[in-house]
Amino acid sequence: MRADLAASYGEERLPRYTSYPTAPHFSPAIGEGAYARWLAELPAAASASLYLHVPFCREMCWYCGCHTQIVRRDGLIAAYLRTLRSEIAQVSETIGRRIKVEHIHFGGGTPTIMAPEAFAELMAAMRQSFFVLPSAEIAVEIDPRTLTAAMVEAMRFSGVNRASLGVQSFDPVVQRAINRVQSFEQTASVVDMLQRAGINGINFDLIYGLPYQSVASCLDTVRRSLELGPDRFSVFGYAHVPAFKKHQRMINEAVLPDGLARHDQACAIANALKEAGYVQIGLDHFARPDDSMAVAFEQRTLRRNFQGYTTDKGEVLLGFGASAIGHLPQGYVQNEVQIGAYAQSIAAGHLATAKGYGLTDDDRLRADIIERIMCEFSADLGDICARHGAEAGAMLKSSSRLKPLISDGVVRLDGDRIAVAKDSRFLVRSVAAAFDAHLDPAKQLHSRAV
Repeated sequence: MRADLAASYGEERLPRYTSYPTAPHFSPAIGEGAYARWLAELPAAASASLYLHVPFCREMCWYCGCHTQIVRRDGLIAAYLRTLRSEIAQVSETIGRRIKVEHIHFGGGTPTIMAPEAFAELMAAMRQSFFVLPSAEIAVEIDPRTLTAAMVEAMRFSGVNRASLGVQSFDPVVQRAINRVQSFEQTASVVDMLQRAGINGINFDLIYGLPYQSVASCLDTVRRSLELGPDRFSVFGYAHVPAFKKHQRMINEAVLPDGLARHDQACAIANALKEAGYVQIGLDHFARPDDSMAVAFEQRTLRRNFQGYTTDKGEVLLGFGASAIGHLPQGYVQNEVQIGAYAQSIAAGHLATAKGYGLTDDDRLRADIIERIMCEFSADLGDICARHGAEAGAMLKSSSRLKPLISDGVVRLDGDRIAVAKDSRFLVRSVAAAFDAHLDPAKQLHSRAV
């Protein structure tokens, strides 16, 4: 990483581009009627991925940017899961057939907060409403502090084959500052339980830019994580947005690393993982060379969606639960964010769509360019524009943000092909933003670029 560029571009607040256009541009103009129509119009050969949002935790981690709430009573969780099963059946009925499913992802919140038998019932409901392929990847996000042996058994019984463990940092000082005290021993025990159950796809989530975090503490977390041998790492920069997430006000801003310190931490983590044999994938993922994600990166088939980088090649993502986002060929839809409003819509027999976005031809063109930049650090504008009936020259001229990136050596232009310089890849979001026709730099809606 070049420190001069981190200083110049690192403070800019930009999307992570898990979609284009991004969620702040969704509108109530796209509602239940549009979603129902889009579902009914899905091609007969279409396959889908499913995302299920479980917005509950036992306690709040102060760094969290998710839509979640703290619950002490399991009755609230059980009621929510009944609503979730109703929504699954409702969407399947609207499609009109049992569409094939290749990927299932449970997110939150803490999905494993539900009772083990409830998890098995939810998986059974999905298999009843959709044709879940035997080869489907079924992934669950896990808080190692609360996972039980009974839940691991329910996951094994239900066909789960990938688990994402929230680690963030093993530094006890950092953990206390973010209200997430989680020992190395707890994490190691969970990895052992999962592997004994045959759930061998293990991801670790790490975060840099947390309060009191240093390069030394980041490297110690990486070293200890490597002892447990996960297949993949996701390494995210902490997004401090207390205006939107009020619990983040519990974090003392005075002890947050500045842009250059974040840059050093990200660089140190990346170098340590690559030295350990992991392949760096896009902005923030690392995988073993034989992992399917590393293979997809090498073969240029890697994709990006709301879960980050993915091997999922499908064009349909169905989101279930409060705040869940879906992606169909026609556009994006998002459910009601508030659990009560979501549950009322489903109970009344309505789809819970609160807002969305209908894609234009220009959106699809720019989405393809941005996805290739985010996934490959390069894009052949000539090829992409030709497939969309556009001209690469006009696309290049339309971007006022691209010229300074080229002048600063961040981007190299070879004919119609653009590539992010190797020493500037940490600014890939800045390069992707050069093709974002909706971006408003005046609105501080996103995390820092570094």
